Amino acid sequence: MDSVLLIVLVGAAAAGFAQGVSGFAFSLVALSIWAWAIDPQLAAPMAVFGSLVGQLVALPWVWRGFDIRRLLPLVIGGLIGVPFGVMLLQWVDPTLFKFTLGVFLLLYCPVMLLLPADYAWRHGGRIADGTAGFAGGILGGLAGISGPVPALWTALRGWDKDTQRGVLQAFNIAMHVITLSAYALSGGITGEALVMFAWIAPALAIPAVLGVLLFRRLAMQTFRRLILLLLLVSGLTLVWGSVLQWL
Repeated sequence: MDSVLLIVLVGAAAAGFAQGVSGFAFSLVALSIWAWAIDPQLAAPMAVFGSLVGQLVALPWVWRGFDIRRLLPLVIGGLIGVPFGVMLLQWVDPTLFKFTLGVFLLLYCPVMLLLPADYAWRHGGRIADGTAGFAGGILGGLAGISGPVPALWTALRGWDKDTQRGVLQAFNIAMHVITLSAYALSGGITGEALVMFAWIAPALAIPAVLGVLLFRRLAMQTFRRLILLLLLVSGLTLVWGSVLQWL
């Protein structure tokens, strides 16, 4: 097997499992592995496609947590944010942006881990939820990573595990569909990308199911800690990957 294809398949499987457990981590895990063999312009649509497939595969196990009242502000904010993220691609250095997000996660996640287990931020209402969705949309349009900010926000809100997962799942599906559509309209999905899509989908399917089955066995507090630890690792990955690109 070609070494590049092997890296693609390993990255898809590892990322599929991580997303199955957490609901959002596909792009961050996959890109950290694919960066060794795949051009960033090809890896971006691959990551968004893989994340979308992983979300759809896991949907039958998490749809019961779906809450339209909590989802709508996030999705509306996200839909507004995606075009801003796409436009920012022309003005913002994506590597610097990822580095800044990574530093934020490295500072913020340890604070969240130190908070009491029952801590919940009740202020801001739907406007605050929409703002979190807007930030996720910008990140999705700019770098294909719409999940971290809403994941942090829903954890801070103190929502129960199933509601948090169901809302995040629906939010990320919406963001990935919009982002893939933007890539397609801009000509960012090439024939080579379509070939990679055909390899990625089957490679991630079973790991994603195994991940979501593990998610269903986790206690609420364990799930919260897992999300924050994954985000912390994501921060390390973003910072390290950015430094490597600069070097």
